[in-house]
Amino acid sequence: MSVKAMKSGAVEFLTKPFQDQDLLDAIRQALDRDRVARQQRSNLAELRKRYDKLTAREREVMGLVVSGMLNKQIAFDLGTSEITVKIHRGHVMRKMQAGSLADLVRMAAKLELSPGKK
Repeated sequence: MSVKAMKSGAVEFLTKPFQDQDLLDAIRQALDRDRVARQQRSNLAELRKRYDKLTAREREVMGLVVSGMLNKQIAFDLGTSEITVKIHRGHVMRKMQAGSLADLVRMAAKLELSPGKK
């Protein structure tokens, strides 16, 4: 029964008789887990909003940038100039509020973007 309860999402399985403190600790642990889960969902929703504000071309550039391609390679693939790619890349970094390429890669991973996604 305890295994079934845990698989169904129980935080703790208390057997009778139990101490009041054990129940309070289990409740506190459940509330902490819920708070963390809600914060993660909120962060992901905010990240999704930022991503949705990107233009189609910026999304395309973002996917290629996080896949590890150089600006020159992206420009060749998209049939545009390297300067244009740099401009789009700058817009992506600003709109996504990424402080570095590593931040942008982490964001893409959280959004579950496939490498090179257009």
